[in-house]
Amino acid sequence: MPKKPQIAIVGPGRLGSALSIELNTAGYRISELVVRRHSRQAAALARRLRARILRLNSGGIQADVVWFCVPDREITGAAQVLASHSVWNGKIVFHSSGALPSSELDDLRRRGATVAAVHPLMTFVRGSTPSLSGVPFALEGDEPALRAARRIVRDLGGDAFNIRAQDKVAYHTWGAFTSPLFIALLVAAEQVARAAGLSTPAARRKMLPILHQTIQNYGRLGPAGAFSGPLVRGDTEVVRKHLKVLRRIPGAKDIYTALARIAISRLPVQRRAELGEALCER
Repeated sequence: MPKKPQIAIVGPGRLGSALSIELNTAGYRISELVVRRHSRQAAALARRLRARILRLNSGGIQADVVWFCVPDREITGAAQVLASHSVWNGKIVFHSSGALPSSELDDLRRRGATVAAVHPLMTFVRGSTPSLSGVPFALEGDEPALRAARRIVRDLGGDAFNIRAQDKVAYHTWGAFTSPLFIALLVAAEQVARAAGLSTPAARRKMLPILHQTIQNYGRLGPAGAFSGPLVRGDTEVVRKHLKVLRRIPGAKDIYTALARIAISRLPVQRRAELGEALCER
């Protein structure tokens, strides 16, 4: 494999587009974008990268590394379609699923490719292209593919680490807590803010300073050092008042109670038993 191999991206959606741009910036040639159907977005990206657009069922992939960035449910099917349309012996193939093992690419492994799952622990949404510098990448698969993945992740400025295939679902669940479910928690916070008379846009804007400081404190001081509020003080009566307000907001009381119980069991709080009893009161 050349020092910096040519790379094909299968599925240039939110992740695939961001990844291809970062790879290009890191000095990698994106030779092909493989799509199910042509789109203006894919065409614009291809022009930017000076890459060819290939249809999934047309074959002819020339790249040394092929990186599947399609949704989890489409990985096996896309690999099966491509298996008979290109020469795979000697190629390195990645997929980007956090939950699925590298064995999703077994059709290409049987045709001579070495394969790995290479998942960036980062969120990719429309309207935002995050830097991959400092981003952890979870790796699992064949050793030759892992060696290539480590080099590529290093060139992206990322932090590669190995994970066992049997641990991937737990790993991905952890990732769900760090971003999508965190967003769901913030939506619940917006609901509570509406009960206090604030509009959703105002609540979102006013939450940002405390959110930023909380994340900074968590990173610098750890969870115990960043933890504050009535639970730390053991202020049971305030917690009871919170719970009374939350009865009017569907779902919010359950979220508050679940998180408060984790805090009582895992974080430094005063009057632990009294707080636990308050959470159980009807």
